[in-house]
Amino acid sequence: MVQYSPVTDTIKAAIRQRIAPELILSTPAELAQFAGDASTLTYTPELVVRAQSVGDIQALLELANIYRFPVTPRGGGSGLAGGCLPSLGGVVLLTGGLNRITAIDGKNFVMKVEPGVISQQVRLAADAAGLFYPPDPAGMDLSTIGGNAATDAGGPACVKYGTTRDYILGLEAVLPSGQLITTGVQTRKGVVGYDLTNLLVGSEGTLGIITSLTLKLLAKPAATQGMMCVFRDMVSAMNCVAAIMGQGYLPSAIEFLDHRCLSLIGELLPFSLPPGKSSILIVEVDGPESQVAAEMEAICAIARAEAAIELIKANSTEEREKIWAVRRQVSLRIHDYAKLYIPEDIVVPLTAIAELVDALPFYEEKYGIEVFAFGHAGDGNIHLNITTQSLDRQDLAHEGTRALLDLTLRLQGTISGEHGIGLAKAPYLSMELSPHSIELQRSIKKLFDPNLVLNPGKIFPED
Repeated sequence: MVQYSPVTDTIKAAIRQRIAPELILSTPAELAQFAGDASTLTYTPELVVRAQSVGDIQALLELANIYRFPVTPRGGGSGLAGGCLPSLGGVVLLTGGLNRITAIDGKNFVMKVEPGVISQQVRLAADAAGLFYPPDPAGMDLSTIGGNAATDAGGPACVKYGTTRDYILGLEAVLPSGQLITTGVQTRKGVVGYDLTNLLVGSEGTLGIITSLTLKLLAKPAATQGMMCVFRDMVSAMNCVAAIMGQGYLPSAIEFLDHRCLSLIGELLPFSLPPGKSSILIVEVDGPESQVAAEMEAICAIARAEAAIELIKANSTEEREKIWAVRRQVSLRIHDYAKLYIPEDIVVPLTAIAELVDALPFYEEKYGIEVFAFGHAGDGNIHLNITTQSLDRQDLAHEGTRALLDLTLRLQGTISGEHGIGLAKAPYLSMELSPHSIELQRSIKKLFDPNLVLNPGKIFPED
């Protein structure tokens, strides 16, 4: 374990010499604002710096190496794995002040942005230019594009369009030493040297702090249609997903909600739920208008053949937004409902989704928990929200969480699809990765960050 220096008066004075004092926050009330994220974890920083330039970031990291204090980068603070929390003390570095969209090139389908731009603003700016930026992680109105890149954020559109990394052509980043590098290309293809862009994307701010991104854009789909399908059980819903994709259709989103989720949002639904463990699918297709209409009709026919008991079409933007508003309420209501809430985002092969969901009652009974399951049925990314109403059962709930992750791996899945590892999942890393793989990744971290000053304690639990 590395021994870090506390942020002493000497260190504070050195920081104020390099960074404008008005960008430094130090009162208890100011520090408390950055002690948590969307997880249940809290760690209060010793100091907060609001970067307004690349030079501010470089200066802070140079000082961190001299004085050996940790620096934890933070974007919108909307993560669920504690990746932006200063678990080992030190300085939290806010990147939200670097928030410009610096260029949109409609002829070459690229956009250049700084890391603090809110994700929703990226999509809206592309839309205003007649273009399309597909990634749509939850909390787009809060998360930053830099944070999305750091965790390779996903979302409902992943099934058709892929994750954030698929839209990053190149980037600029400050390494832990304070050195500024550029990686990647401005073109659609490029294989010169090792792919440092894809190494930094998804590294959770442990290898560098992203200061600029070159994003790939697409032509905006001419039309989008959606619908909500109701099934009597999860098996029927998953059979429908398999049938849709097996017959060659690739919707832009296929989301599912299980019966427990529906029990929390029942009054928001435009229909009465049937008895039993009913489930719903939310399906969207996009593309040329004539193609979309025909594809939606074909998918409706498949849903009926797979025993859908209700179909609610949403052809307009307003109608689709009503459906997605219901979907967005789920996490909020689970959070409000449970005294203990452990959000996991496992991924399993498509053929294993129904098997995993069918196994949940066994784990609920064994560990005294309730599990709410929803997520991206089209790519197997299931959000398992493990809850309990008794705080006395915390240890048992965490045992149940580990058991569910073990089941995920036995089904040939992975323990995180889009939230990252951060602090929350670090204890489970060795369940999926071999000691050799972990040691190799530690060596990469050490190569980039010899003094381990940048976001330490994340991913690898012993740091």
